[in-house]
Amino acid sequence: MTRVLIADDQTLVRGGFRMILSRSGIEVVGEAADGLEAVAAARRLRPDVVLMDIRMPGMDGLEATRRVLADDPACRVLILTTFDLDRYVYSALAAGASGFLLKDVTPEHLVASVKLIETGDALLAPSITRRLVERFARPAPAPQGLDVLTPREKEVLRLVGGGLSNTELAAHLHLSEATVKTHVTRIFAKLGLRDRAQAVVVAYESGLVVPGTPD
Repeated sequence: MTRVLIADDQTLVRGGFRMILSRSGIEVVGEAADGLEAVAAARRLRPDVVLMDIRMPGMDGLEATRRVLADDPACRVLILTTFDLDRYVYSALAAGASGFLLKDVTPEHLVASVKLIETGDALLAPSITRRLVERFARPAPAPQGLDVLTPREKEVLRLVGGGLSNTELAAHLHLSEATVKTHVTRIFAKLGLRDRAQAVVVAYESGLVVPGTPD
């Protein structure tokens, strides 16, 4: 059973999410009203997923995300926000969050999203992540930190940064999907990435992909 911690400064929001998740067989192991409480609760309860509000008093959700993931890299953080493409969402993704949801999410989408990221997938489609990165990333003047990758792996990462799925990558590179998945898995392992959302961020911030240029 997936174990979830809910961090939000609004009691009604926490209660509503708890009810929705519990009715779907997802165990809510705790709640937190601010970032400090979220970090302490995550350290104590070791949830599989944290639903993390960004704008909370004291420590905000961004710093809390960094600390939660530093304590427990296996934990998955799902950001909650009222603003589509909020600049804080990008920062949270760069810090290791696995995606974000708007707070007006439907019950069905909330449940599906928690189950998805608990399996290790990113909630954001690469194309949506790219929109965030295009707006908020600070690209380097030249590729940096990618020396551990082979030339083929750099090409795969560049295309992931452009928003291509594994199927599209396979067609573009004339490879099987199994081979593409192997390349992607190795890239993640070498660079310490959690998912494709982080891969898009790295592709831009390393300078491998430059905002505003064609794929």
